[in-house]
Amino acid sequence: MIHRLAPLALVLLTSMPALAERADRDKPMLLEANRVTIDDAKKIQILEGDVVVTKGTMMLKADRIVITEDQYGFQKGVAFAGKGGLARFRQKREGKDEYMEGEAERIEYNSNSEIAELFHRAFVKSGDDQVKGDYIWYDAINEKYLVTAGESRDPKAAPPRVRAVIQPRNKDSEPEQPKRRGDQLELKGANGLTLPAAPQ
Repeated sequence: MIHRLAPLALVLLTSMPALAERADRDKPMLLEANRVTIDDAKKIQILEGDVVVTKGTMMLKADRIVITEDQYGFQKGVAFAGKGGLARFRQKREGKDEYMEGEAERIEYNSNSEIAELFHRAFVKSGDDQVKGDYIWYDAINEKYLVTAGESRDPKAAPPRVRAVIQPRNKDSEPEQPKRRGDQLELKGANGLTLPAAPQ
């Protein structure tokens, strides 16, 4: 039974393949749940009750996970949070000492399109970058995000907004030093000439 579940449970755990730790692919998968239901005829597998799926640095926690497979062998996984909770995932990023993590009331991943969707109270953090909204759509092939705020349930409240924190890409690099007198400026024309700096 575990051998049949493992490839399909990977559907949700590989929702960020462009960023994920490559070594995780060769690690064993551990599945924990209070109950597992498999319908081979309909190609549906259900894990229920405090579900925890781990594979290397990848971890997915949910109250319920439903995995379906279409006639072409592509899988779709849906992780549900349960009453008032959130489904959560976490994985180390390839080549970096940082993690990508996210949470939502429902997380869906389609292995055919490699698109992940996070619904309601959605939050994704990658390193120090963060994005939060009612809905997050992520295209893993093209590394594109779409985030929407949703609609306010309280007509008196301010309209909801998307919130993002994006760190500068060169924040760890040294600031560029100003040119000193006598230095050469890199002003290259069509013929490649370098001009001396103007006197100050």
